[in-house]
Amino acid sequence: MATDLVLAIFHHFLAFLLASVLATEWTLIRPGLGGRNLALLGRLDAAYGGIAGALIAIGVLRVFFGLKGWEYYVYNTMFWAKMASLAAVGLLSMGPTARIIRWRRAAADPAYTVPDAEIETARSYIKVQIVGFALILTFAATMARGIGY
Repeated sequence: MATDLVLAIFHHFLAFLLASVLATEWTLIRPGLGGRNLALLGRLDAAYGGIAGALIAIGVLRVFFGLKGWEYYVYNTMFWAKMASLAAVGLLSMGPTARIIRWRRAAADPAYTVPDAEIETARSYIKVQIVGFALILTFAATMARGIGY
């Protein structure tokens, strides 16, 4: 029981931390982005990837070592909807990450600011990620209540 509790606590902590990083990225990616905020954005985006990886790892541990057992998850359609949403959010995060890497390389010139069109594209990706993240939380709540069998 203690293992299940510890895994659940870490899983929820990481999920909220991931949401916070995503919201912070949304806030930083604005017209006029450059300099110090661009460097901060790069570090945040790297943290986003690390947190997402840790969240997935803890989730896998919950499936195999949690109280509900792996069968609870494997046969639940809400679990698979949650996994599909997670995969979609992961794929959508690649666009902004690639852009942030390009922007940081271009920022060797101290006068560099990110073009507004690229800002809007990255923000569009993040908007859809936020919707996908809300779906993940919705599917998680329904799954936890035994819905989906």
